Amino acid sequence: MAILLLYLVAPLVVAAALWVYRWRNPKCNGVLPPGSMGLPLIGETFEYFSAQPLEGIPPFIAKRMARYGPVFRTSLVGQPVVMSTDQEVNQYIFQQEGKIFQAWYTQSGFRITGEKGLPVHAGNSHKYLRNLIRDIVGLENLKEELVHEMDRITRKHLSRWAHSHQVDVKDAAEIMVLELGAKKFLGLEEGKALELRENYKNFKDALISFPLNIPGTAFHHAMQGRERAIKMIRSAFDARRSSRSINGDDEHDFLDKLMKEMEDEDAILTREVATDVLFLLLFAAFETTSTTIAMALHFLRQHPDVLQQLKVINETVRLADNVPGMFRKVMQDVKIKGGYTIPAGWTIVVCPCVTHLNPNEYEDPYVFNPWRWQVRRKL
Repeated sequence: MAILLLYLVAPLVVAAALWVYRWRNPKCNGVLPPGSMGLPLIGETFEYFSAQPLEGIPPFIAKRMARYGPVFRTSLVGQPVVMSTDQEVNQYIFQQEGKIFQAWYTQSGFRITGEKGLPVHAGNSHKYLRNLIRDIVGLENLKEELVHEMDRITRKHLSRWAHSHQVDVKDAAEIMVLELGAKKFLGLEEGKALELRENYKNFKDALISFPLNIPGTAFHHAMQGRERAIKMIRSAFDARRSSRSINGDDEHDFLDKLMKEMEDEDAILTREVATDVLFLLLFAAFETTSTTIAMALHFLRQHPDVLQQLKVINETVRLADNVPGMFRKVMQDVKIKGGYTIPAGWTIVVCPCVTHLNPNEYEDPYVFNPWRWQVRRKL
């Protein structure tokens, strides 16, 4: 009986050992960057998601930079990943975007932000959608319209803050920014913007997570929020279509522009694509912009003398980069600095926060010094 059991168990043990070995030593037509793939399937995901400070280099990255150097491999939510903190490598990635590298998310990120949104498009279709977005948030429209609208809404919310005994700046900034975004993108008033905000909570933590749509998980909560938000965006489409049929088809905001584009028989824009694009734009306004505003106020409180000049935004973004990484898919085997090869199908993550804190680029990089930008402009 014992011998029979041994015959049954031994192949399973060998197969499991072989699987673990292959997991830890991925195939590569060259030399992979140094690093660790962590546990099978799980990788190093849990450590990556451990508490991260708003300022400074995340401990996950700092620890591996000290051990492996500026470029290292890991695994997050079951995907093989190379993380780059090297400025030269990062510049090469951006230069080759659309050729060797393509904007990318994790599986959970794609499902949350939309399977027909901006990140899944490449080449001409990606350029087309990007140009559409630039029309509403680009420099020209910013000067002509957005600055005035931003000023009006900011003054209104600052007045509210002034009459409150206590203000949670991050929450207050989310409300303010999303009101502007909901108005400019969808024509929604403040009440609907507040309702929309509730659906975007906790999305950031779920973007890089295991896509388990099970009650109690961050991913499940985010997908429920997405479903409600998409329903509101579709309702805005329906209401605007009725309004355009009555009042004409003049363009008043981004939603009008999208609907006009959708009417073109040759356009690639469909209602589904437009919905996912709007969903992602509102999320970007909700999360990244509000975090930057909160950090700007944090630094201003610590350095009230800066209020005299308000040269703070570049320095705020540099010190409090709230984008943990920019994901790109590797479309073909590629060699990078150091003689390393990244296999096709892997994901490479650009980590801009490390570059922003590089002492070779910035004197006293951890010091909040907005005047450094005046010197850099003169240079």
